[in-house]
Amino acid sequence: MRPSPNIWHHTATYEVENRAVDPDGHLVAAMREVASWRARTVLDLGCGTGFHLPFFAEEAAQVIGVEPHPPLVQLARRRTKSLPHVSVLGGTAQQVPLPDASVDVVHARWAYFFGPGSEPGLAELDRVVRRGGTAMVIDNDATRSTFGAWFRRGYPMVDPDAVERFWSSHGWQRRSVDMGWRFDTWADLEAVLRIEFDPATAEAAIAEHRERHGAAPSGLSVDYAVNLWWKSY
Repeated sequence: MRPSPNIWHHTATYEVENRAVDPDGHLVAAMREVASWRARTVLDLGCGTGFHLPFFAEEAAQVIGVEPHPPLVQLARRRTKSLPHVSVLGGTAQQVPLPDASVDVVHARWAYFFGPGSEPGLAELDRVVRRGGTAMVIDNDATRSTFGAWFRRGYPMVDPDAVERFWSSHGWQRRSVDMGWRFDTWADLEAVLRIEFDPATAEAAIAEHRERHGAAPSGLSVDYAVNLWWKSY
């Protein structure tokens, strides 16, 4: 199990971040082009507090969230208690608590699948996804965008070329998506940066962003590029 200090230790702030993500729906549109989940079984792997479960439940026949951190499992269950076709299970990407060939669409967003080292999770996807199904993994694109520059500074150990080679060698394809962040207040933006980066990187990013935008509302938006990795089974 890989700890997630941002959501594990700062759940309320991570909720603010989730609400800021993809304000214009570019990522959702790309996901829909890759796979339909209408009337199908969806697995949200590493579902956290279950933020995305109600979204998938609007169209899917069944939605299953799997999350390794017990407090988040409880929050996700509470969030979806009124949705009878949604269930939340404790489990990991390396040991998904589901039968073979039991899901049609997998969604994993900033959870476990960060390139080299995630081979056990990929083996589990091979096991649980039905023939004709699709898995989607969303991760940061460190090669471009304002957020990408911050990410390169905060996580210099991440080699984008090695990550791309990893996914390509395992038969995955990539969609580059400019999704963006949009916050309600500067305080929200700064709080999120402080849970995503070490203090030095976060404070430098805040200072640069404020210098660029001043107090203008434009500063509440951040250009943010991600990779949507996907594979058909």
